[in-house]
Amino acid sequence: MTTLLQTLSLPEYGLVTVFIVALVSATLLPLGSEPVVFGLIKLNPELFWPVIGVATLGNTLGGMVSWAMGRGAHELIDRERGHPTHLRALDWLERFGPRACLLSWLPLVGDPLCLIAGWLKFAPLACACYMAIGKFLRYLTMTGLLLWAAQGVQLPAWLLKTAG
Repeated sequence: MTTLLQTLSLPEYGLVTVFIVALVSATLLPLGSEPVVFGLIKLNPELFWPVIGVATLGNTLGGMVSWAMGRGAHELIDRERGHPTHLRALDWLERFGPRACLLSWLPLVGDPLCLIAGWLKFAPLACACYMAIGKFLRYLTMTGLLLWAAQGVQLPAWLLKTAG
């Protein structure tokens, strides 16, 4: 097990691992990517920005998989019923539109939110942009706080100014 963990922490494998875990964790499967992101950065502090970028990309693409599943489910149900589907409980979300995807980083509600955005046929590019912003800020904040708490890695100076 130690050999496997050491291999996965190597930059050439670690970034791929972060991408896959971040992608899968953004679907409805119960998995968290923050420990993997934190672990790779802790072992390779020089990879701070590449890891944050790769995690954001993977997590955003995973969110878009959920979006596509929601869109596909809506299309399937519309076809089966023969008329457009509309759920009254989702009216409040429709008012926010794709901007609601900024909240895709939230635990428990973020992943279903991406699915619902697809169900409501929100514009995919706008949803992806808002998801990416929210997920990037989450990874940056969570990783920065974990590194600060561990106090074993030097944080970027601008992050220390905002955290302190």
